[in-house]
Amino acid sequence: MGTGSADNTCALTALELTEAYRNGSLSPVEATEDVLAAIDRVDVDLNSFCIVDHDGARTAARRAEQRYRDGAAVGHLDGVPTSIKDVFLTAGHPTHRGSRVMAEADDGSAPTVDAPVTAATLEAGCVVVGKTTTPEFAWKGVTDSLLVGITRNPYDPSRTPGGSSGGSAAAVAAGLGPLSTGTDAGGSVRIPASFTGTVALKPTYGVVPMFPSSPFGTLAHAGPMTRTVTDTAAFMDALIRPDSRDWSVVPPSATSPEPGGYLAAALDGARDVERPLRGLRVAYSPNLGFGTNDADVEREVAAAVRTLEDLGAAVDEIELGLSDPVDAFHVLWFAGAAAVVKPLGEGAIDRIDPSLRDALSRYHHFTAQDYLDAVAERMSLGVRLGEVHHTYDVLVTPTMPIPAFAVGSDVPPGWHSPDWTSWTPYTYIFNMTQQPALSVPCGMTDAGLPVGVQLVGKRFDDRVLIRAGAALQPRVADRVPRPRIHACAGTDR
Repeated sequence: MGTGSADNTCALTALELTEAYRNGSLSPVEATEDVLAAIDRVDVDLNSFCIVDHDGARTAARRAEQRYRDGAAVGHLDGVPTSIKDVFLTAGHPTHRGSRVMAEADDGSAPTVDAPVTAATLEAGCVVVGKTTTPEFAWKGVTDSLLVGITRNPYDPSRTPGGSSGGSAAAVAAGLGPLSTGTDAGGSVRIPASFTGTVALKPTYGVVPMFPSSPFGTLAHAGPMTRTVTDTAAFMDALIRPDSRDWSVVPPSATSPEPGGYLAAALDGARDVERPLRGLRVAYSPNLGFGTNDADVEREVAAAVRTLEDLGAAVDEIELGLSDPVDAFHVLWFAGAAAVVKPLGEGAIDRIDPSLRDALSRYHHFTAQDYLDAVAERMSLGVRLGEVHHTYDVLVTPTMPIPAFAVGSDVPPGWHSPDWTSWTPYTYIFNMTQQPALSVPCGMTDAGLPVGVQLVGKRFDDRVLIRAGAALQPRVADRVPRPRIHACAGTDR
């Protein structure tokens, strides 16, 4: 057995790994050992992991290897090295959520239960190699914290991978396991996906169960982070298991009513035919009516839209004319952030991330009426964007208006605002409406930084996005080279 090269192993997608397991050219133990060695070698430059579980991963890999020998492999992802964002409970390991305050209060008794996402990942047979970094309480769009320091971008370690799921994105981009989990209450899987040349899906709200519930309430989604849309689809099929601990969860049939689930949709989109998206109606909005884009970003996203057209989609560029809903979002968001800090006790505010403390000092005078007004604006926005989907199946925007910027700050150098929302105009809006949104890498800036295109669907049409994204990604893959820091550095992507 064995490929004879860790480079080969770390370059494989999740579905390529399990095909190799089935045909006997590679084993879960070999793949896991290669990923663990890569983490030890590469992550010193990235800081994408806060916990690496060598022993637990090896035990899980041996069990997966035995299942393959017995002809009893579990689904499409059995034995795939996977990581978990450090906001999800993992039995036997601490969950500090990037918070030094929580770590200091830790009495050493690790959780005894798994979050739904963790449980589903384990039930799928995935080999959990560790937990990935997050800013404190996953509150912002970059990944650094007083607890674990700065997480860096594999394309340029002087730049941020984005956040708050930046550890997951950096790990996946660098070949440190093809699958990871993330949360997204304002863009937290899509921001880092765009910055690191990876794929991330924010599913329709309630499709992937969450427990404990997020302090950011019904803004918060959980979703997969991978290198390919087909891997995203396979992971989604595993993650949508019901869990009664989340009272707002919807049944899997809500987004996957047909046989084959998400993976079938991806394989349909990825068919080797001339125009696999014939009949798909696409609206392209470069700025939603209020954003401003870096010229390189706009160029690459426009090229991706032309590729969708070449694939058979009927594309119209539209003027949405929306107003930025950021003020309403801030009411909903910072009410949740304050709720996180308050139970930590007297003096906790003085020990949290200084930028979070500063933000809470600016956004803490909200009244009940402010909250109700924000909810009303959110509902109106949902109606307006729902109307778009009366005519179009998919709305396309840039995922981010800018590429990754320097680490050490929550905003780009010389930026006009201290708020992370000021440079993420195309992400949080779809948390407010709870629509599914998929980020697909589509090109590079002249400075060699990735650009993502965002595909947005109507609520519960997640599989439409998967089909479109799976058709698009292979056609643009050669526009996004492997990052500088990678487990397979020196080999082709």
